[in-house]
Amino acid sequence: MLNYIWFGLMAIALIVAIFTGNAAALTKASVDSAKTAVEISLGLVGIMTLWLGIMRVAEQAGLIAMLSRILRPISRILFPEVPPEHPAIGAMVMSLSANMLGLNNAATPLGIKAMEELQTLNPDKETASNPMVTFMVLNTAGVQFIPTTIIGVLAASGSLAPTSIIPTTLIATLCGAVAAVTTAKLLQRFFPTRSPTPDTRQPTPEVGP
Repeated sequence: MLNYIWFGLMAIALIVAIFTGNAAALTKASVDSAKTAVEISLGLVGIMTLWLGIMRVAEQAGLIAMLSRILRPISRILFPEVPPEHPAIGAMVMSLSANMLGLNNAATPLGIKAMEELQTLNPDKETASNPMVTFMVLNTAGVQFIPTTIIGVLAASGSLAPTSIIPTTLIATLCGAVAAVTTAKLLQRFFPTRSPTPDTRQPTPEVGP
């Protein structure tokens, strides 16, 4: 569906440009935007490599495990259905930590790992459990203490103060996270987790020849 939407937007822009006589300007703007996108992407390589390396060193040094223990009281409130020592807690903490550092690309595989661990605790494999929903909205809200990616984009674009976005980003993401988790917790009261109904059907006896 998203592909159709993007194709529709480009087709409409092209048709409007032809009828308004701006086809040449549209072509030039497209080429300039593509060039800018490549330059910004190359500028992000060094920043992403640096912070991904820092995350890897922190993981090997045990800092992620320490952060998991520090956040354990909060995780018990947010995810009461998940045992404190379950691997899902560590996976969720790593994913959220990557988000806090603005490493959205690094947070994606960590979030997938956390969802896989939460699925092992899910009694109904066809429906997302309450912890899975809570983690999803919290991860989507993306609380960021250091918006690394945005800072990198601003720096690559020539901003004189790329770090000035930090206070605004922190406030915005905190508000979004609080609103998302509050909504999820309220809706969970109306949609409690149900255990899957056991199959009580009797097997059909085989009929001999």
